[in-house]
Amino acid sequence: MLNELIDLNADYAAAIDDDRLEDWPGFFTADCFYRITTAQNYARNLPAGLVYADSRQMLSDRILSLRKANIYERQAYRHLVSIPRVREQSESAIKVETGFAILRIVRNGTTDIFASGRYFDEVVRENGALRLKKRDVICDSTRIDTLLAIPL
Repeated sequence: MLNELIDLNADYAAAIDDDRLEDWPGFFTADCFYRITTAQNYARNLPAGLVYADSRQMLSDRILSLRKANIYERQAYRHLVSIPRVREQSESAIKVETGFAILRIVRNGTTDIFASGRYFDEVVRENGALRLKKRDVICDSTRIDTLLAIPL
């Protein structure tokens, strides 16, 4: 199971880092939940997020908007992801915590630490493969760059 969780996170990160953003929604169940928020807001149990989606279709729409409608500085990410830590396991789902750091590379070649934090996931098995039912992206910092365009 741990190897499958490692592969899920590695494949997820590679899809984003390799600019295969159209593949990104496929890591989630159809009725998924995805949110990017700060650790402070998460600790206060505030429901709003910087990015919020409650279905795979919303994730797909976000990527379509990135490709067709949004105007933002071209950038790329490089994910550094820790080994997942299983927090809870039941017959139907696994609750997992995984640390991350994301480097951002901009057009002029500058590389910065863009975000760090933890993924709090609920993972389920769907058609033999692990899928994200829920992913809370909890950023350590309360300062979020306005260039948050690409999924974390």
